[in-house]
This record gives sequence, C-alpha cells and structure tokens, in this order.
Amino acid sequence: MQENDKAVLVYSTFPTIEAAEAEGGALVEASLAACVNILPAMVSIYTWNGKRHRDDEVVMIIKTRRALAERVIAEVRGRHPYKNPALLILTVEGGSPPFLQWILDQTDADAAQTPAED
Repeated sequence: MQENDKAVLVYSTFPTIEAAEAEGGALVEASLAACVNILPAMVSIYTWNGKRHRDDEVVMIIKTRRALAERVIAEVRGRHPYKNPALLILTVEGGSPPFLQWILDQTDADAAQTPAED
C-alpha cells in the first residue's frame, strides 16, 4: 500500500453540532471522507488574543486517506465559522484491515489527484 493510500484522521472542532453536521455531510457527499464522527458537549479552555476563554464546542473526527487530507483541510477551512479552526492530521498506525480498506473504498482516489480550488 502506498503512503498516500493509508488511512488518516483529521481532527477538528466546531462551535455547534449543526455546523459540524453540515461540514461532515459535505465531506462524505464529495467522497473526501468515508465517515465523520461528531462528538457533542466538549468544553475547550484556551487563550486567544491574550484572553482566556471557556467555550462549548463539538469535535469532529474525519476518516479519510492521506492523499486527501490536505484537500479535506482546505475544504473545511474554506467554510469553517472560525478564523483559525483546529485542523490536525492524525496518522493511523494500524487497525482492522477490513475497516481500513472500507475507508479507502469510500474515499475518491481520483479526487486525491485533483487540487483543491481556492
């Protein structure tokens, strides 16, 4: 298996479940993600612009292939309500072979060759 065909997870946070569902649905519909998991009721504590914040957020974990990860980030970033959204690519070191193959089967290998539009 080539490096770009390995499964990765893209981690992100959203201000509402509705925003996460809209983005997750768009990614799955475009075959950029095999699946997204949306976990509501997270609390984030952080410093932004010199001020401490405590916000309720929603986590979204995006299951995709390495070749699509940068495009997924570009797509999410382009529609995200935050100015600087959390977007991290997490390497998958292993897992159930049939599940990993399912991720590849559900994501569009041809889309990985097409650069994201600005």
